[in-house]
Amino acid sequence: MRELFRAGYWFRMRNGSSGFSIFTHMTIHVKNMVCNRCITVVEQELKSLGLHPEKIALGEVELKETSLSEDQQKQLDAALIKNGFERIDDRKARIIEHVKNTIIQKIHHTDRVSRKFNWSKVLADEAHYEYNYLSNLFSSMEGITLEQYIIRQKIERVKELLFYDELTLSEIADKLGYSSVAHLSAQFKKLTGLTPSELKKSRAIEHPRKPLDAVS
Repeated sequence: MRELFRAGYWFRMRNGSSGFSIFTHMTIHVKNMVCNRCITVVEQELKSLGLHPEKIALGEVELKETSLSEDQQKQLDAALIKNGFERIDDRKARIIEHVKNTIIQKIHHTDRVSRKFNWSKVLADEAHYEYNYLSNLFSSMEGITLEQYIIRQKIERVKELLFYDELTLSEIADKLGYSSVAHLSAQFKKLTGLTPSELKKSRAIEHPRKPLDAVS
């Protein structure tokens, strides 16, 4: 199997009896899709343009269409930008966005992150690149390391869980794979200037959570 890039879109191809045959869908990569609501918004916009999404995940859309006219491409780009999204054409940018979406999915949309969770293996498996390559690429394009990005996303998740006030700090630490409450608190204070307990006592408006696509 291989992929063909045409006019900003990826077409998946496979060997057929008469050479290569194109699958009956096209894949579009979209920046800033970080939650289930994003998926819903993108789906609604696609359908409003008369397009037919087959599958939508964080950062990726599969359409039944195999090509789009120039006008359809312009309308799609305008609809995405209007909602804070952006179509990604550059290969390296797509890799980075895929890595970010994987991290966000694991931290914000799964029930628990194990203490033995192997980020390097998971990211390499998901992106189909060696971890060292991903790490170097991420640092060069984002200005921070992958490890720092993971920590910052975890701290944003801690803020969210503190706001809901349904779990103890010990339960939050366990949920996010911290070895101890002390470890969580140390990272939290280093990034926010406050301990988790101090943040809970302070006014939320003074220390708002960042949108997930703005974490850097």
